[in-house]
Amino acid sequence: MADVTPRQRVDALRSELELHNRRYYVDNRPEISDREFDRLMAELVELESRHPDLRSPDSPSQRVGGEPVDGFEQVRHDPPMLSLDNSYDEGELEEWIGRLRRLAPDADFTYVAELKVDGVSISVLYEDGVLTQAVTRGNGEVGDDVTPNVRTIRRLPLRLPADAPRRLLVRGEIYMPRGVFDRINREREEAGIPLYANPRNTTAGTVRLLDSREVARRSLEVTVFQAATELGAATHGETLESLAAWGLPVSGTWARCADASALHAYVQDWRGRRHELDYETDGVVVKVDDLDLHGRLGRTGKAPRWAVAYKFEAEQAETRLLGISVQVGRTGALTPVAELEPVLLAGTTVKRATLHNYEDLARKDARIGDSVIVEKGGDIIPKVVAVNLERRPADAEPFQEPTVCPECGEGVVRFVGEVALRCVNPACPAIVAQAVQHFVSRNAMDIEGLGGKLVEQLLREKLIRDYTSLYDLRVEDLENLDGWGRKSAENLVEQVEISKGRTLGHLLFAIGIRFVGVSVAKALAERFVDLDRLAAAEQEDLEDTPEVGPKVADSVLRFFADPRNRERLEKLRAEGVTMTQPAPEAPASDDSPVAGKTIVLTGALDSMTRGDAKKRLEALGAKVTGSVSKKTDLLVAGEAAGSKLTKAESLGVEVTDEAGLLALLGEG
Repeated sequence: MADVTPRQRVDALRSELELHNRRYYVDNRPEISDREFDRLMAELVELESRHPDLRSPDSPSQRVGGEPVDGFEQVRHDPPMLSLDNSYDEGELEEWIGRLRRLAPDADFTYVAELKVDGVSISVLYEDGVLTQAVTRGNGEVGDDVTPNVRTIRRLPLRLPADAPRRLLVRGEIYMPRGVFDRINREREEAGIPLYANPRNTTAGTVRLLDSREVARRSLEVTVFQAATELGAATHGETLESLAAWGLPVSGTWARCADASALHAYVQDWRGRRHELDYETDGVVVKVDDLDLHGRLGRTGKAPRWAVAYKFEAEQAETRLLGISVQVGRTGALTPVAELEPVLLAGTTVKRATLHNYEDLARKDARIGDSVIVEKGGDIIPKVVAVNLERRPADAEPFQEPTVCPECGEGVVRFVGEVALRCVNPACPAIVAQAVQHFVSRNAMDIEGLGGKLVEQLLREKLIRDYTSLYDLRVEDLENLDGWGRKSAENLVEQVEISKGRTLGHLLFAIGIRFVGVSVAKALAERFVDLDRLAAAEQEDLEDTPEVGPKVADSVLRFFADPRNRERLEKLRAEGVTMTQPAPEAPASDDSPVAGKTIVLTGALDSMTRGDAKKRLEALGAKVTGSVSKKTDLLVAGEAAGSKLTKAESLGVEVTDEAGLLALLGEG
């Protein structure tokens, strides 16, 4: 291989990886092991890192995700992404067909039926065969550019074959397979982190993560259902066949239907079989097959006349309410949970269902002994939607709203403007257990090896009493516990010690201040740098922090006003836990032209990626952010700069191009 140039090897690796990617994800005929595939990928990533000029947006390496971004650029859809009108029973579907015949009485209507995947709509653009842009639906007119995240979806080709159109705009739906969703929730349960509610909401959150490496780990999928580019096809069915031939992921469940009878048969078939699928579907999309008729039929408002969504009804079952238990969450919220006589619902046996909160419970007037209607519309925990009052037994027992916490016995409160009852005792066993599990989680202090069951064991054995006592653990305390040994005890103590070096941003998220998530914690840490300065901050100072409004500021003030919280923080300080945020790297030289400036990058750059540009600017002392404001000193506008350029011009922010950027970096 001595005579092979880096470019030749990169090209060969890309071709080989794309071939094996298609064999695995599209053809279901893998030819090499996962280990061999990973080895080839690692070689490609290493070559591209040594030769940045060889990087390309269609490289398979893009699927592993890149550096986090500061925010998403908004892009206008052309044409707009329309929504669909809904029908909820066969009668409404017949009415839609009748309207079509009145609008085009001379037409011979046939249809295409496709399962409606319950996910996140996406628009994907290919230019010269290369995936160049992916944009969320947004409001149908404008969406977020999430291209780096969508590139991580392995079933979606980064490059199309030579016979595909030079410019192709397709629309589809991103979703999370049920198996992946279940795996993520199992991991969260073991880590003591609250479970995600359903695959669709998890998909929506994943698509908009700022770190595409985390997106890659979540194994999203996509199905393509429409071309927004004229392909010369006569029918929608032919369009789907062409998209599939070019390697795009088209669902294999679509079918041509000659008439209304065939449509009804398709709907009935999938209504019963939908739980066999590894993804959520909430109905069927019906489209007129003849594309010429699409133009004749037109649209109304934001929906086309030539398509309609037939929504499956949420599945329900009736069972008996055996009791109502109370769960106490990490923030102290008390949630009523229905304990049910087991019933089969949506393919699973349901024994418990949420009652949301006590206000909702009172409104439904659910009593122990009642027959209740349970519904499962995609939620991981089914919900009680109604009570069958006609079957209420004479001895049905009303549930009394608790006045004390069931775990610690202290009184509960309801804050103004909230419906939830809360336990405000930081020493409550339920709050402590979940607070410890949150404290050790990945985005907090990231203490590996401490899942929910181990935390419960340590609390049960009285080796810890809250998250501060994790730093008191010793190897000799752990090694003789059930399931432990010398090595596992040493590993945990080592991980606890390592966590002392986490940043203030990690600590602020870990200690569980209400409404302070990962990004708010980081913003507060960067604004105040030191825990003591944050603890002494006034409301106005807090609200001057990005992402912090009155509600968050009030929660921060309330947290630091509690002497029990201050005592815990002092214990952490005494244990050597870091209470500061590292300062940005100093400029390479005192005369750096960007030192101290706030810079925004937008559009595509030829000489480097935006991530590379950000790193180099920050190394020179600049602060690179994701949005334009009055505080922005400079906007670097690459090719196809969008709304950020318009906003910068309206605010009078200085704008430069890529040549100007290179000059600032000392390369001009």
